[in-house]
Amino acid sequence: MHVEILIGGFGGQGIIRTGLILATAASIYAGKNAIQNQSYGPESRGGRCKSEVIISDKEIDYPKVEHPDILIILSQEAYNAYIDKLKEGGILLVDPDMVPNQKTDLKAKIYKIPATRMAEKLGKRIVANVIMIGAFTAITGLLDVESVKESIKRNVPEGTEELNLTAFEKGFEYGKTLC
Repeated sequence: MHVEILIGGFGGQGIIRTGLILATAASIYAGKNAIQNQSYGPESRGGRCKSEVIISDKEIDYPKVEHPDILIILSQEAYNAYIDKLKEGGILLVDPDMVPNQKTDLKAKIYKIPATRMAEKLGKRIVANVIMIGAFTAITGLLDVESVKESIKRNVPEGTEELNLTAFEKGFEYGKTLC
């Protein structure tokens, strides 16, 4: 097993934290090998950013995602920049409210998760990324629920654990309906 994941969006959406949560869940709590790296523009909020995660049961010898098996997208700009990198037959998790213009000829499994709208119903738009993590967990089966929950508790700001775990559950339940 060797899975390359690219998470794209804009600064302020928790894109980097999403990658950290997934990599921590895999490496610390699930006993797999994982790496995470990131890049973002000079703007701290609003500019395009990405987080790359590789999860493997073998040693990882190259730390960059070149052709992601899974693409998680939370902005139109990130979609435009990264959609052509997705492997044929890969998985796309996309927030349709944030990415209104999508290709219709993709050779991929496409899952539309209205994560931002769901987060707004929870009262905090900032947890859209954790809703997407929940959907990712349900759809891919790559990581077990408890590993991801432990990683969330470890990687979110103190005092927000309950909100983030609720967001994860909402995303997980939504993701299960898509499978």
